[in-house]
Amino acid sequence: MPLALLALAIGAFGIGTTEFVIMGLLPEVAADFQVSIPTAGFLVTGYALGVVLGAPLMTMLGTRITRKRMLMLLMGLFIVGNVVSAVAPVFGVMLAGRVIASLAHGAFFGIGSVVAAGLVAPQKKAGAIAMMFTGLTVANVVGVPLGTFIGQTAGWRTTFLIVAGLGVLGLLGVAKLVPEQPRAEGVRLRHELAAFRNVQVLLAMAMTVLGFGGVFAAITYITPMMTGTAGYSTSSVTWLLVLFGLGMVGGNLVGGRFADRHLMPMLYVSLGALAVVLGLFTMTAHDKTAAAVTIFLIGALGFATVPPLQKRVLDQAAGAPTLASAVNIGAFNLGNALAAWLGGIVIAAGFGYTAPNWVGAALAASALVLAVVSSTLERRTAVRGRIVASHIPEPASVAAARD
Repeated sequence: MPLALLALAIGAFGIGTTEFVIMGLLPEVAADFQVSIPTAGFLVTGYALGVVLGAPLMTMLGTRITRKRMLMLLMGLFIVGNVVSAVAPVFGVMLAGRVIASLAHGAFFGIGSVVAAGLVAPQKKAGAIAMMFTGLTVANVVGVPLGTFIGQTAGWRTTFLIVAGLGVLGLLGVAKLVPEQPRAEGVRLRHELAAFRNVQVLLAMAMTVLGFGGVFAAITYITPMMTGTAGYSTSSVTWLLVLFGLGMVGGNLVGGRFADRHLMPMLYVSLGALAVVLGLFTMTAHDKTAAAVTIFLIGALGFATVPPLQKRVLDQAAGAPTLASAVNIGAFNLGNALAAWLGGIVIAAGFGYTAPNWVGAALAASALVLAVVSSTLERRTAVRGRIVASHIPEPASVAAARD
């Protein structure tokens, strides 16, 4: 794998840390701003919606410059957003800082996926994408638990200042290691938009929203769930997040490996198993050991879907993949926002902190249904293509040559 993938992974590490660390610090942030836990959950929802909006917006704004320069500008925006979050005097400013940082997220991973896939042979594209996303998953093993620990001991503002420093490292890594890649000739914004007329691209994005949303339905409220239901102390949440991160790392690498060989079967297995595990979490959340094992499995199964879903979009939008790739990253976060919102609703309705797990199971099961529909439509299209091709008469010159 090219060294440039390391630079992309560094940027992904910083972005992954700021995205996920807030979930371990929701009680501290809520107490500081004197808001409820469901209200503090808007810091998750707001970030996710910012990714959804920022992914296409920032990608379209960057069509006139090289991908490397755009990646550097995105890391700069990420730094600014985290500094604003760190110094926020009121909850509204904190939310604004989260949104500013989120605007860089979708476009960075979307453009970065295209760059990563372009650095390797065609049969290794999913593996290269998974390598970049390793930075995101490792953030959950190192960055998020460490950030949670620092936030609980030295204050959550310190955590966000450190995250801004990670953004600086990501910016320097991209500047130093990512090669300059000229803009694709002949590809305009209308070509990028044309990909969204492909029903398979839309189905893949819908699978992304529902499948990964299932993960966030449970993980957004992991701190109150584990402290209020499983009986863990607040300090133990750090190690539970490490388990979640380890699962993410393993699932991401396995998903990347098998997506290059058996993409749709990989999605069937990971989405189906994710739905089952999330459903079981409503029961296992009452036992410390069982809850810890389940958290690991949610991370593994959730991120096993990331490389195949991202590669599915790139394959179906071949020729003009940049915008579709970025929008699919936004789809991951649209799922996050939807799941966090739905999870907050069922908690506020009095169903308890384990209720979001049922929401997650339903979302993952819906994604599995869409995967089956997508594969069925693809097979039917292939059969129709072969039938049409078999009825096309041979050119006279070819028939004469054969005779």
